[in-house]
Amino acid sequence: MPVKITERDALLIIDVQNDFCPGGALPVPHGDEVVPIINRLSPLFHCVVLTQDWHPREQLSFASRHAGKEPFSTTQVAYGEQTLWPDHCIQGTEGAAFHKDLDINHAQLILRKGFRQEIDSYSAFQENDRATKTGLSGYLRELGVDRVFFAGLAYDYCVRHSAVEARAAGFEAVVIEDACRAIGLGESVEATHREFLSCGVGQISADEFV
Repeated sequence: MPVKITERDALLIIDVQNDFCPGGALPVPHGDEVVPIINRLSPLFHCVVLTQDWHPREQLSFASRHAGKEPFSTTQVAYGEQTLWPDHCIQGTEGAAFHKDLDINHAQLILRKGFRQEIDSYSAFQENDRATKTGLSGYLRELGVDRVFFAGLAYDYCVRHSAVEARAAGFEAVVIEDACRAIGLGESVEATHREFLSCGVGQISADEFV
């Protein structure tokens, strides 16, 4: 069924940054392919929000901070299990900048996340300790938004957590699947599909918009 956008809808564009695109420090396979799709869809929305990974150099989630640990392994931190990543999206660097072809001029808000040294943040709504809020829920409610569409990187991490947390916050959540790309660690994509089904997160394609 065709999807009609209203003033109560928002588009949340997740982490379309250089380090997550080919040639970056933590490249999502084919990550740059989402850019033209997002550029085509975003003018349909009255409310557009961008998220930006914005890490300090000594961020807890970097494998370089943990002796003997390799990127993509896991470790236990104060708030539970944490995947360890290559150093990426460091504040003020070119890697943290948005992809040069991403059209962001009409976005109302850029939400930076992961800027605390001791807490990583996948979700746009709360950080990985599952207690520290970003304030996005309140912002969207003040604008009268009740349905949030998601696009960007990576489908199985930051898009996944943002969509699931949107549902937990009381919003309708819809992921534009072909406007996302996945990292694909182990069974992360399959786990994302299962969680979306259990939480009531919808999935559509970009061609379904009218």
